[in-house]
Amino acid sequence: MKDKTIDYVLRTTWLAVNKMYNEEASEFGTTMATGFALLSIDPEKGTPSTSLGPKMGMEATSLSRTLKTMEAKGLIERKPNPEDGRGVLIFLTDFGREKRALSKEKVLTFNETIKNNVSSEELTNFYKVAEIINNMISNKQIYNKKEHILK
Repeated sequence: MKDKTIDYVLRTTWLAVNKMYNEEASEFGTTMATGFALLSIDPEKGTPSTSLGPKMGMEATSLSRTLKTMEAKGLIERKPNPEDGRGVLIFLTDFGREKRALSKEKVLTFNETIKNNVSSEELTNFYKVAEIINNMISNKQIYNKKEHILK
């Protein structure tokens, strides 16, 4: 992978992880997006629907479709937010909690397997590089639009 670009390695690795999780999820009649949503919803207090998208890094349209599917499958229920009359809280049903536990087990298995095959130094460096990339993107240090305006 030495001659590959950083974005290529990130993209192909993420696609492989995505495919792996979707294959696992399909055995339970669900998707990785649903599993991720289950893990992102507070199992005790529920989660405001408005904070779920940013928490998951999903666009509102995709999240809305995922939540509709989850509601239809009986994984979640929506309730008015008592602190904000306009808002909605998303709660896990008992069935949703069961599926959340399965999703959590899959994620923990993935993490443990990687940790067992990568040194702690390599993993620390991986996290450092990922954090640097995220910070540079967030702070627009890669493509600063002001620098790219045609004159």
